[in-house]
Amino acid sequence: MKKFLATLAGIGLIASGTVQGCSGNQPASIQSPGTGSPAATTEAADTGTLEIRANGEDFVRQGFTSKDGWKISFENVYTTLSNITAYQTEPPYDPQKDQDLKAKQQVKLDQTQTVDLAAGDERAEPVLVGEVNAPAGRYNALSWRMVKPADGPAKGYPLLLKGKATKDGKTVDFTLRIDQEMAFSCGDFVGDDRKGLLKPGDKADLEATFHFDHLFGDADVPMDDDLNKQALGFEPLAAIARNGKLDVDMAGLKQQLSLEDFKKLESIFPSLGHVGEGHCKETLTQA
Repeated sequence: MKKFLATLAGIGLIASGTVQGCSGNQPASIQSPGTGSPAATTEAADTGTLEIRANGEDFVRQGFTSKDGWKISFENVYTTLSNITAYQTEPPYDPQKDQDLKAKQQVKLDQTQTVDLAAGDERAEPVLVGEVNAPAGRYNALSWRMVKPADGPAKGYPLLLKGKATKDGKTVDFTLRIDQEMAFSCGDFVGDDRKGLLKPGDKADLEATFHFDHLFGDADVPMDDDLNKQALGFEPLAAIARNGKLDVDMAGLKQQLSLEDFKKLESIFPSLGHVGEGHCKETLTQA
């Protein structure tokens, strides 16, 4: 399990509420690295549009089979994102090494937003959280926080998963209400496409990716793979369902799961956040 990260210095909460749906182009909060003060004005010709997207991958849009054979489909997967900051770093930031994130340029999305990662089908684009006018350059690091929304369908929960699981003729309708706030600090996006290269007058995107197979495991992956060995699976959750229903928060999970399973669940949360397949550092903030 990766080391926890103390929340990045200088990244404070700016928006005061949860915004449902995607907003339009936002003014960039451009900061001089290490000072938190506005940088010199950037000429319009040297800027472009940087999109920030959130992706729960096909696991939440299409459903999948857990490591212990439960077929899981999701109605909603709500997460509330704040303090989203993109960086141009030199040297490149590696979250798996003990190094500081040294940004020669950074830009923040000045909003807090709840998104539904389960929205759409296999053809859906990752959810657009927002976009900002940003100085051109190579954005090769991204950080964000998952916070408790003040209102909306996931009020009070940084992460809320609602869906259905079936196995051997049994069905469990579940709602998992995770009230633990989290923060992620990530390096370069790893995937088939290159992201974050913003040219003047053009558009580029960065992606916060969430790997829910780390929570439930994946039947398509060998059982002795680290992914499945570390995953909780769905069977422990099915065991505490009543009359085919499970609606539970962290306090309920702590009370009803075995100590071993609850500790495993807690240990999984820091590995949810990625940038594509790129890894992040995380910290868990006391709820």
